[in-house]
Amino acid sequence: MNHATYSETETARDDPATAPFGTVFAKRMSITYFKNEKWTEVEMVASDQLTLHPGAHVLHYASTCFEGLKAYRHADGAIHTFRIGANVTRMQQSARLLYLPEPGEERLKMMILDTLKANEEEVPEAPAAMYIRPTLIGTQVCIGSAAAPSFEACLYVLLSPVGDYFTGGARPLRIVLEQEHMRTAPHAGIVKTGGNYASALPHIMRAKTEYQADQVLFCPEGIAQETGAANFLLINDNKILTKDLDETFLHGVTRDSILRLGAHMGYEIEERPITIEEVLDWCRTGEAALSGTAAVLAGVGELVHNGEIVKVGNGEIGPNTEKLRQALVDIQLGNATDHFGWVEKV
Repeated sequence: MNHATYSETETARDDPATAPFGTVFAKRMSITYFKNEKWTEVEMVASDQLTLHPGAHVLHYASTCFEGLKAYRHADGAIHTFRIGANVTRMQQSARLLYLPEPGEERLKMMILDTLKANEEEVPEAPAAMYIRPTLIGTQVCIGSAAAPSFEACLYVLLSPVGDYFTGGARPLRIVLEQEHMRTAPHAGIVKTGGNYASALPHIMRAKTEYQADQVLFCPEGIAQETGAANFLLINDNKILTKDLDETFLHGVTRDSILRLGAHMGYEIEERPITIEEVLDWCRTGEAALSGTAAVLAGVGELVHNGEIVKVGNGEIGPNTEKLRQALVDIQLGNATDHFGWVEKV
C-alpha cells in the first residue's frame, strides 16, 4: 500500500527507491487548457497544486483519462523515453472514447519531453526511473451534464521519480481468480480511465482481506481477462499465451512489448481466449505473470481458485518471466540493442 506523508516524500526525494511508488513528484509540470475550441499555450508550473471549480465535470461524471510511461537515465547520463509514441496514441484514443477534447500528437509528445527537460536534474540514476503521468480531465463547470461530455478540458503532465514497484524487490504474487464480476463495463475496458480502477477496487480489497492477495484476475464467463491494474500472461519455455485484444480490457504497451520481444527471442506467441481450466492446467508446470509499466513483468506464484490456493509451478518467479523482464529492462536502460525503435533520446 502506498501511504506516505508529504514530509516523508520530501525526505525521500534524493532517493526515490526509499519512497512508496508514485508518492514523490518532480517540482514542475506542464499544463494547458482547452477553451473556446482551442488549446491554450503550454505553461510550466509548480506541480503541487491545481485549481479546479467544485462544479467541474470531472468531479461529478469522471471525465478523465491518463497514461503511464517511463523515462530512464542511461549510463552516459542521457535521458531516454520508452515507447512514447504508443502511449500518446493510446491517450488520444481514450480521449475520443470519453468525448473529451483530443490533444494533438505533437502537442502531447512535446509536453512530455519539455516536462522532462524542465526536471532533468530529478531523473534518477538506473535502475530507478522517471514515471510520467499525462492526465486529461473535463473542466466544464456544469453539474447538470450527466448525459453530456465536457467541452472544456485541462491537460497536464506530472512526473514522479520512482524505484522498484515492489518494496523490498520483486516477489511472487498471489492472485485471486474472480469468476462472478468484471473489472469494468465491457465497452469501457479499453479506456485508461480512473473509473475502471475504482470499479475493480471492491473486489481487490476483498481479495486482500480474505486471502492476503496482491491482485484479482477477472475471469468473466470463465475467460481469463486482466487484473485490476495489469495484463495477464502465461509463459513457458516455448510459448507466451495471452488473451486476444478486444475492447473489454486495456491494451497494455508493456504487454505488446513483451509479446514482440518474446517473438524476437524465439517464443511462440498465441493470443486467444483462455479458460480458467486452461490457466490452472498451465500453471502446474508453466509460469504466469502480470505486465505493466510500473512493475514491467511480475511473476505470479499462487492462484486462489474457489477459496483454494494453487501453486504456479514451484511457487516462485519463473525463469522465463525473469529472462523476459530482464531483456526488456536492458533495452529500456540502454544495456541492449533496441531492435524495435522503442527508445528515444530526450
